[in-house]
Amino acid sequence: MSKNLLIFSLFCIAFSFGMNKASSQNTAIEKQNNTLKQPPYLKAGDTVAIVAPSGILKNRIGEVQQAQALLKNWGLHSVIGKYVFNKANHFAGTDDERCEDFQNALDNPKIKAIWCARGGYGTVRILDNLDFSKFKQNPKWVIGYSDITAIHNQIHNEGVESLHAMMCVSLPKDESEIEASISTFKNTLFGNPLSYTLKGSSYNKTGTASGQLVGGNLTMLHTMLGSKTSIDTSGKILFIEEIGEYKYHIDRMLQSLKRAGYFDNCKGVIVGDMTKLRKNTTLWGTSIEQLVLDALADYNFPIAFNMPAGHEPDNRTLILGRTTQLTVDKDKSSIVFKN
Repeated sequence: MSKNLLIFSLFCIAFSFGMNKASSQNTAIEKQNNTLKQPPYLKAGDTVAIVAPSGILKNRIGEVQQAQALLKNWGLHSVIGKYVFNKANHFAGTDDERCEDFQNALDNPKIKAIWCARGGYGTVRILDNLDFSKFKQNPKWVIGYSDITAIHNQIHNEGVESLHAMMCVSLPKDESEIEASISTFKNTLFGNPLSYTLKGSSYNKTGTASGQLVGGNLTMLHTMLGSKTSIDTSGKILFIEEIGEYKYHIDRMLQSLKRAGYFDNCKGVIVGDMTKLRKNTTLWGTSIEQLVLDALADYNFPIAFNMPAGHEPDNRTLILGRTTQLTVDKDKSSIVFKN
């Protein structure tokens, strides 16, 4: 072997070794970056902040007080945001007031969880003014659903888990009516293992998948498209729920997400409650389940229906950002959150 050929061969070996090492390092970094921070689970004596980042709380003082009593029964303290009961047209206070309440809860190290009093509409108006830097240093559970999906999306992109769960105004006078919702909420807050077995559906698209759970209200996911708050669903399992929409609206949103590449590398879809659907003068012609299947027909991932989460009283807690094992069969489906 000539001297030049020997030098060239050694160079190639060294280059290949360096590339493999760099590739391994990049893979490790990607794996590390893909792991979200888990806020500390709650314990007796911890404090929960109740805030209202969205709709007005007109005549809802009793429900917020009931929520405080529930937390007290669990051994927790609670504080109510300064502006929670303010009124500014549609909203629970001005944008600045709602933002201030939420920011104070994010920044206060004594607050271990932030429980949204209600949804409605308004979170997107304050989202870009929130600073999550102190929150990322001392993460805490942020709890809510519906309009709060906007905050869940942002928190996911900040690298922290959050809870899609009941809100203060979800509480009926007789709490036994939503016993399952309350128990899964409490158990999750205090760190007990979480899993679900869903009733079967002939519409289920069978298969298995594993990935971080993301998502929430379909309208809010659609609203986030094109912004820094939109979620990259690659390698993840998407949960969706909706209320009060026409079927063609739901199809339009799914088609928009599809065209934006939302489902290209998605691992699976869990469909929650699709409630109070409105009837158009021109009927859609299929069930909501078939609508979802038709919209996602180009993909091979599993799709599970009948997840009791959304705008119904039976609204079970989901850990957004947590790695989840999804198994879908026709007779039943299972969702297991990894500890």
